[in-house]
Amino acid sequence: MKKIVVTGGNGFIGSNLVNFLNKKKYFVINIDKNIYSKGSYLLKNLSKKYYKFYELDINSKKIFNILKKYEPIAIFNLAAETHVDRSIDAPENFIYSNILGTFNILEQLRKYKKAVNKKIKLIHVSTDEVYGDIKNGTRSSEKSPYLPSSPYSASKASSDHLIKSYVRTYSIDAMISNCCNNFGPGQFPEKLIPTLIFNILNNKPLSIYGKGFNSREWIYVEDHCRGLFDIFRKGKSGQSYNIGTGFNITNLNLTKLLLKIVRNKKMEIGKRVKIKFVKDRPGHDFRYALNSRKILKELKWKPKINFDSGLNKTLSWYIENYSFFNYFSKKFFFKRLGLKL
Repeated sequence: MKKIVVTGGNGFIGSNLVNFLNKKKYFVINIDKNIYSKGSYLLKNLSKKYYKFYELDINSKKIFNILKKYEPIAIFNLAAETHVDRSIDAPENFIYSNILGTFNILEQLRKYKKAVNKKIKLIHVSTDEVYGDIKNGTRSSEKSPYLPSSPYSASKASSDHLIKSYVRTYSIDAMISNCCNNFGPGQFPEKLIPTLIFNILNNKPLSIYGKGFNSREWIYVEDHCRGLFDIFRKGKSGQSYNIGTGFNITNLNLTKLLLKIVRNKKMEIGKRVKIKFVKDRPGHDFRYALNSRKILKELKWKPKINFDSGLNKTLSWYIENYSFFNYFSKKFFFKRLGLKL
């Protein structure tokens, strides 16, 4: 059985990817420092016969020993601090994890390449936020300049540049994915969609930044996992691939659509469940939008799940798995962040 390492495998996208790879008959080694919870809710029933977990920071030199022990054919690097508001409050954590952590993975790969001399691919998972605020009518391609607005997006942009430099200088076999906003089962409760769902289920106001006109492109997490897998199988070293759906919606319209889906399910909506506009965070980008023609044309990938269907499935999952909200320490979510200037 071929082996693959996933860093950040206890996170939202990471745990969905671990399950996806496991179903593809790969043995998965999950490396995660477990700061938000005691393991992954989505991986709690995974068979240990085809799965191994290491509680480890990606800045650890022990990653080399793991590579040498298992000799994996690929590493998917998803280990990162990702919440923009949190990066405004504590940017140093993002520098440490997203820049220095990526640097350490590259260094351990370089060491491994010298010691073992076996082929191994690195698929580095980045974000559409590196391109910055995108004007209406335009979309970011892989050739667009990086114009990050927050400490989070700046740290991801920095890690992308490190990846490119190691491909050029050390011939590391690496590819970068830049994906739009993900949603689906198991997303951390501080993110927009699970927070809205939690508040609807608990008769709480639905807080939206500014006037709710900020626009985001969305992808169902399963489609993203398929895109990452196609990059692993068919992508070219040194290349970046945007993974997007082309579907944008404002935060306000997303909230209204979610409420409509709730009503269609004949669910009771409490009197306090009303849209509430709150002070915007500093440096909040108005719009993200990707041009994903490259991955569609070169790798023949395309999304399969439309937004309405995915949102319906996501709501149903959180209703059926309400215990998921109790799986985390409350200090990590539901607190208003990103107010510091």
